[in-house]
Amino acid sequence: PTYPAERLAFMAEDAKAPIILVTAQSADRLAPAAGTTLLRIDGDDAQSGSDTSPGRSVSGSDLAYVIYTSGSTGRPKGVMISHGALANHMRWMADAFPLAAEDAVLQKTPLSFDASVWELFAPLMAGARLVIAGPESHRDPASLLADLSRFEVTTLQLVPSMLRAMLAETIAPSRSLARLFCGGEALTPDLRGALREAAPGVTLTNLYGPTEACIQAITHSCTADRPTLSARIPIGRPISNVSAFVLDEALEPTPIGVAGELYIAGAGLARGYLNRPGLTAERFVPNPFGDGERLYRTGDRARWRADGELEYLGRLDQQVKVRGFRIEPGEIEAALLAHPAVSQAAVVIRTDTAAGAQLVGYLVPAEGCELPPPAELKEQLRRTLPDHMIPTFFVALDGLPLSPNGKLDRKALPSPELQSDSRVYHAPTTPEEEQLALLFAEILGVERVGRNENFFELGGHSLLATGLAVRIRQLFGLNLPLRAIFEAPTPAGLAARLGTLEAASDAIEPADRRKALPLSFTQERLWFLDQLGGTGGAYHVPMAATIAGPLDVAALGHAFTDLIARHEVLRTRFAEAGEGAVQRIDAPWTLALAAEDVEPALVEARLVEFVRRPFDLQNDRLLRVALFRVAPERHVLAVVLHHIVTDGWSMGVMMREVGLLYAAHLFGRPSPLAPLPVQYADWAVWQRSQLQGEKLERQLGWWREKLAGAPAALDLPTDRPRPAVQSFAGDIHRFTVPAELAGQLQALARREGATLFMVLLAAYQFILSRWSGQEQIVVGTPIANRTRAEAEGLIGFFANTLALPADLAGAPTFRELLAQVRETALGAYAHQDLPFEKLVEALQPARELNRQPIFQTMFVLQNTPPSGGSLP
Repeated sequence: PTYPAERLAFMAEDAKAPIILVTAQSADRLAPAAGTTLLRIDGDDAQSGSDTSPGRSVSGSDLAYVIYTSGSTGRPKGVMISHGALANHMRWMADAFPLAAEDAVLQKTPLSFDASVWELFAPLMAGARLVIAGPESHRDPASLLADLSRFEVTTLQLVPSMLRAMLAETIAPSRSLARLFCGGEALTPDLRGALREAAPGVTLTNLYGPTEACIQAITHSCTADRPTLSARIPIGRPISNVSAFVLDEALEPTPIGVAGELYIAGAGLARGYLNRPGLTAERFVPNPFGDGERLYRTGDRARWRADGELEYLGRLDQQVKVRGFRIEPGEIEAALLAHPAVSQAAVVIRTDTAAGAQLVGYLVPAEGCELPPPAELKEQLRRTLPDHMIPTFFVALDGLPLSPNGKLDRKALPSPELQSDSRVYHAPTTPEEEQLALLFAEILGVERVGRNENFFELGGHSLLATGLAVRIRQLFGLNLPLRAIFEAPTPAGLAARLGTLEAASDAIEPADRRKALPLSFTQERLWFLDQLGGTGGAYHVPMAATIAGPLDVAALGHAFTDLIARHEVLRTRFAEAGEGAVQRIDAPWTLALAAEDVEPALVEARLVEFVRRPFDLQNDRLLRVALFRVAPERHVLAVVLHHIVTDGWSMGVMMREVGLLYAAHLFGRPSPLAPLPVQYADWAVWQRSQLQGEKLERQLGWWREKLAGAPAALDLPTDRPRPAVQSFAGDIHRFTVPAELAGQLQALARREGATLFMVLLAAYQFILSRWSGQEQIVVGTPIANRTRAEAEGLIGFFANTLALPADLAGAPTFRELLAQVRETALGAYAHQDLPFEKLVEALQPARELNRQPIFQTMFVLQNTPPSGGSLP
């Protein structure tokens, strides 16, 4: 009776059942299709019919039942379970959890959920008692406890949220209860501990199984678990004749401890979805491991533990993105449950708040406790979680809303009320504020931004601030210094400054191709180093990617050919001219791509050889592409360019455009890419026109003053002397900053009006000063140097290097050092147009073959747009 009439009508039509069992209450809610009979089980119809066997034989592949589950589109999907799958499950259940005549199983799960199937069959198969629960027992803990005691139930199945509600009652579970099964939701350690305290004699089993795998596919006995509050409870091992796999996106097994998607195979799999062949093919995929014919994609994240058991990590589709960060709500919920005043927690992303898309935490207080204020909750979360995982709002509830089967009903969670310390949305009041708010939202990837909202508190950093300055320049035609965004980081604050800014008049224009095209300053430095020789492959920029699945090699070759035609820099060579060099742009050329068969064990050696092959800057094409086929539907794509035509940002541009062009060729569509307004050579000409005269002197003057008194070298106490000539030999040491410390670093940056980069750089310079004993420390850092909108979509060597000094004389506090580093970084950003090469030329430091001039150590925060992608 609780089912919507539309849903009932859809299931009746979809199943096309010739007979539908109804009651007097439900008969009026169904309009049977032609050929369908409604058979009332509470009237005279129940007494009619025949007791003669229909005489039909049933095989294991025949359907036992079709059960409807919710679909992501709102349209229910019928899961087809065979007799063989059901028989396998019940046979396993009888072996693993044998029942005796004195046992009693409470059938409390609504019949619309497959967990009810074993509740019915398990006692009937063993001759035990089957107890039909009262109509309210599946949602009312008091009614459930009464049934347990009245009927002396020994075996019970619950979802964890219902178990929690039952344990919250003052009445202890019936003494007859001996075995408890939990499934449908993640079972938490605190709930396991509460059950042990309330009913120490009850054995607890954690169940996992989607409807498509016939009730339960994986189980874990909690009997031997240690009572810890920190570890997840595993879901366990597969049942008889069922296999489980944790696979990555390429359907390759993940190592122990590494998360992937959980797949199930074996005798328990459903036949698929009734009347949904497309969906069946999407979720039931061929099994590459030969253990059964198909794998079912559960959509759940899991990982193998070292003890051979599986750990459930949450739904893939419950991962959400907030300000560009992928978030697991379950991880935040676990952190909230660690607070002693919180008994239940749910975290969702909501788009119906006044501030747009936000994380919201819903909390139920522990018995006898009051929830702490939001500020205290946020402070606790920041000890273990980064800022982007801290909910904006918290909502206190008497209990979490449950669906008819006892699971958390996320759709029923109320919209949050704005808390006193939460961000309140104030709409822009002027056209300028409105335009700036839209730019903020575009750059930060949020739905909307209020006039008083802080760019950096919403997830902004220096690179994004540069992008914002570029957009403001493009939209308003004004030169906005990057410092202004740090000093006035809200739409209202920036709007107030627009009237004080100079008009932008130095747009990049196409250069005359009949004249010699100069190199950019960064290109000139690399060309000069190449002439000296000895760099080997140090300035090769490689990229390798695995491509899993069917690949159209011709379409991929056409995509790279189009890319080469689109970006002149990819067909540019560098010819000597007088004391320097000029750019020579070749006509578009075709990249003939062919797949080379390579044994998987030999791929790495082929990649190394491919990447290290030298470039001749005057005669070679400076882009190379190779494709290695390691299996029929598994390739390795290798790309290498010389740094003189690319940088880190460019690699992202290249792979995104290759993906779009590949799709266009694959489906016979025209290129979706808009024509480029200018080319890299145009930018090189523009750069040289800008850096001369008074502007050049102004830039040089700032850097001379900043680097006055800087030491020629960083003298670290190394255990070996430096070689006479740089060898480029080195190593990589990796470590992880704990989540709690990361959260504290981000909080410190916010309090001091800085960025995470500035905090980390200050710490790095402080350590170098301690180790070297020097008070003046200079550290290099790269910068994207794409300060014009025309340059954002270009491939080329734009990146510049900044030399950032720090003065630690007089033993400054860390807060004082951070303020100094912040000012230096903002000043350097404002003077980033000066190429590092021009700075070296102007300062004329002593040149040594074994040291980089001005600085010998760099600090890099990798936040350029990612170069990864996918191909259809």
